[in-house]
Amino acid sequence: MPEYLSWLESSSWAVYIRQSLWLYPVLEIVHILGIVILVGAAFLFDLRLLGVSANLPVTGLAGHLLPWSQRGLVFIIPSGILLFITNAESLGADPVFWLKMSLLIVAALNVFVFHRFFFKDFKAVKLTGELPFFTKISAVISIIIWIAIIACGRLLAY
Repeated sequence: MPEYLSWLESSSWAVYIRQSLWLYPVLEIVHILGIVILVGAAFLFDLRLLGVSANLPVTGLAGHLLPWSQRGLVFIIPSGILLFITNAESLGADPVFWLKMSLLIVAALNVFVFHRFFFKDFKAVKLTGELPFFTKISAVISIIIWIAIIACGRLLAY
C-alpha cells in the first residue's frame, strides 16, 4: 500500500492542488461546508429522535432534513478524496486518519440499521411525541460518532 499512496501523492492532480495558491484552501472550505450540511441536518434529526420538538412528525422532518445530509456528501466525498491525495503517504500512516475512516463506517452502519430496522415503523404510523428506546440509542450514537469524526478531522491538521 505505501507504493500506491506514494503514487497518489505524486499524481499530477495532487501536485497541482499542492502548488495552487487557492485550490487547497477552497477544497478545505468545500469539505467543511459539506460537513456543516450533512452533520447539521443529522444533528437536528437526531435531536428530534431524542425528544426535542416532539410536536414535529418524525417522517416530515426526515423528509426535509435527510436529503440535506445526502447533499452534504456531494461536497464531502470529492473534496475529501482530493485533500487526501495531496498528503496520502502521511495520512495513510496516521492512526487518527484510520480512526476517522473507521468512525465513518460506524456512522454509515448506524444510518443503515436505523433506516432498515426502525425508520420503516415511523413511515407507517407518522409518529409524533415519545419515540422507541432504540431510536434514541441510534441518535446518541450518531451525535457521538459525528463529533468524534469532526474531532479526528481537526486533529489531522496538527
